[in-house]
Amino acid sequence: MTANVLIIYYSSGGATKQMARLIARGAESAGANVTLRTVPRVSANSEQVESDVPSTGDPYVTLKELKQCDGLCLGSPTRFGNMATPLKYFLEQTSEQWLAGSLAGKPASVFTSTSSLHGGQEATLLSMMIPLLHHGMLVSGLPYSETDLLHTATGGTPYGASHFAGSNNDRPLSDEEKRLCKAQGERIARLAQQLKTH
Repeated sequence: MTANVLIIYYSSGGATKQMARLIARGAESAGANVTLRTVPRVSANSEQVESDVPSTGDPYVTLKELKQCDGLCLGSPTRFGNMATPLKYFLEQTSEQWLAGSLAGKPASVFTSTSSLHGGQEATLLSMMIPLLHHGMLVSGLPYSETDLLHTATGGTPYGASHFAGSNNDRPLSDEEKRLCKAQGERIARLAQQLKTH
């Protein structure tokens, strides 16, 4: 019984997408089946809608995929210390899963990218945890046994992986950030597998 880890992200500049891919690699290294999904943009024009299939990149997540996952990783760029609207909009459509308890008892984690070093990374991660806690998920951060947390001069928090992308979104992920992303994916995969088999 292999655990199914779902990674949902929204990425506007590409850094959060890169993080999602590294987290996926970490989860796969721990033996999980990984599904990588994004969410559509939200338009200020109420009559404008996105196509059902993105023109490039990963497919859009479905509520069925969310219900069927054994573990979840949620990623978003920082928006004033909060998650981006497209991801929040998706989560606001999960009342049916909340009422049914579909996600209760499953492990989850969060990750983010921001343009400034002190741009609200930790506040964003904490804000992303709130709906997961309402769903009854078991939220997991990164322990300090991941020693990159002690040495990073870029991103990385005990609340989840983070990346300092720079004001022009042109800073590559540091080695520490990459390792922390992979460690987070591996951690969620192992937790999901342990919980699935008990």
